[in-house]
Amino acid sequence: MLLVIDVGNTNTVLGVFARVAKARPGEDVAASGYARLVAQWRVATALNHTVDEYGVLFRSLFSMDSLDASGINGIVISSVVPPLDSTLRQVCERYFKLKPLFIEPGVKTGMPVHYENPAEVGADRIVNGVAAFEKYGGPCVVVDFGTATTFDCISAKGEYMGGVICPGIGISADALFQRTARLPRVDIRKPARVIGTTTVGSVQSGLYYGYLGLVDGILEGLLAEMGKDTQVIATGGLAPLIGTASKYIKHVDDSLTLEGLRIIWERNLAGKAERAKPAGEAAKTRSSSH
Repeated sequence: MLLVIDVGNTNTVLGVFARVAKARPGEDVAASGYARLVAQWRVATALNHTVDEYGVLFRSLFSMDSLDASGINGIVISSVVPPLDSTLRQVCERYFKLKPLFIEPGVKTGMPVHYENPAEVGADRIVNGVAAFEKYGGPCVVVDFGTATTFDCISAKGEYMGGVICPGIGISADALFQRTARLPRVDIRKPARVIGTTTVGSVQSGLYYGYLGLVDGILEGLLAEMGKDTQVIATGGLAPLIGTASKYIKHVDDSLTLEGLRIIWERNLAGKAERAKPAGEAAKTRSSSH
């Protein structure tokens, strides 16, 4: 099995992929990849957790879904929280006896990055782009509703073009509560009507419909630059809430980032296998793939 981990500023999402039970005719099961997502969990990102606390948490999640942690033979991690990287590396080595693959410069993604400084692009944004292009084709835009909301643009050729970053709806709600004396903290949800008849309802309406307008306004501008045939995919914790009401978002994909991690893992695994072959055999394999 393959363990994939997406570490965000607010939440960490984990997934376990298993190999397909049966390969296609003439295909080796071992070569068919980790195609089946068998478990998925979302937990809070905790900077103060120790290696053992994270280890116990991960083991508990596996036990809850009746999965054997000893069956994990690969781990890949995307992280936008650098202080946690060392902790998670030790968790993988101590509790799973494996060295994880971190998505970082030098890792084979198969996606050219047309940013002025490619190192500035968050690992999760590249991972999302890889998965979206693989699953939906290009051109496409991925809207990731996380702590920040990001819009990532992928060309028809599968190139990362750039994007947009804006505060997430949760940050907007927190700022409104913290900077006002009498407005309460509210749950973020879709109100029954735009016109609020209570303070809570008015705040919820402003957050929901205001944010929906922000999302669709940005997407309208992006589609004007990229073309109206551009696919728009939403992912992240609040994707079902906003994505299903947007005029432009056509797909809500909760597991997009996890799928991207799986794809990048398999691309790097294939690259290692290719480099390990004798020179003549490797050249023969590349020739037969064209």
